[in-house]
Amino acid sequence: MSGDYRFDGRVAVVTGAGGNPSLGRAHAMLLAGRGASVVVNDIGFDPETPGYEGRASAEAVAAEIREAGGKAVASTASVASEEGGGAIVDAALQAFGRIDVLVNNAGISIGAAFDKMTSRDFERHIQINLMGAYYCCRAAWPHMKAQGFGRIVNTTSASMTGFADQAAYATSKGGLWSLTRALAAEGAGLGIHVNALSPGAFTRMVSAMLQEDSPMLQHSREHLPAELSSPALAWLCHEACEANGECIDSVGGAVQRTFIARTQGIASPCLTIEDVAARWNAIVAEDGAETVGLASFDTSDWKIRPYAVENQDA
Repeated sequence: MSGDYRFDGRVAVVTGAGGNPSLGRAHAMLLAGRGASVVVNDIGFDPETPGYEGRASAEAVAAEIREAGGKAVASTASVASEEGGGAIVDAALQAFGRIDVLVNNAGISIGAAFDKMTSRDFERHIQINLMGAYYCCRAAWPHMKAQGFGRIVNTTSASMTGFADQAAYATSKGGLWSLTRALAAEGAGLGIHVNALSPGAFTRMVSAMLQEDSPMLQHSREHLPAELSSPALAWLCHEACEANGECIDSVGGAVQRTFIARTQGIASPCLTIEDVAARWNAIVAEDGAETVGLASFDTSDWKIRPYAVENQDA
């Protein structure tokens, strides 16, 4: 079965792909190895994020791909601005003439107690992890819409379900999961599929965040190579994959699905606080819970107010 699923003729952008080891590099190498032309994006170094040793290099990873016979160019633009997101997508258009796949992998993670983390660092998580994905999606979307095809994968995290000392990171990744779902619903009628990957691996980010004597760091170093997270990512990027609005966990060769569910709950036209308290167990009981699907693409019956942007061309 090796080599059956290929990306010949497809152009992929992978952000945060210059580190070694890193998830982005593993993703870029796999996609390129299966025939995709790849834009390897990485700013190289973020002076405000502590713990990293050395610099990442988009050009080094792009060179690795080319030396292995693949096609790749480097981009050092930052995802953290609208201009940067546009420049990253423009790199694909200029080098290869199109963009088919966008992997939003760039991000930061600073572990700290909620009452210790500065507002600056909290805001940077939102700006880079969430807004960075938005800027890249916004730049790629018109091109994918025009060609009637696109695959976007946003990198979320298990932390979005609730991790201590990870409030900023979890908030940014939870927001990214919601963005994934909203874009999946909107892209369904346009040929654009948007999914999320929740990976786990030994990377420069993990090394920067954890102390050297951390059992988690040791476990990830020994058992969680980044390359084992990439096959699930690549499948979500493939034209044969019909998944849309999903969150797929991919850690150390284990692949699972995380999803939103709604319980049967209760209903009363005269609901009181006492009703909620008395029937709380029924409200939270998981028996009979149903998966929450995407909203219908057709929202014309909502009668949403027209959106107008000053000085925007029609």
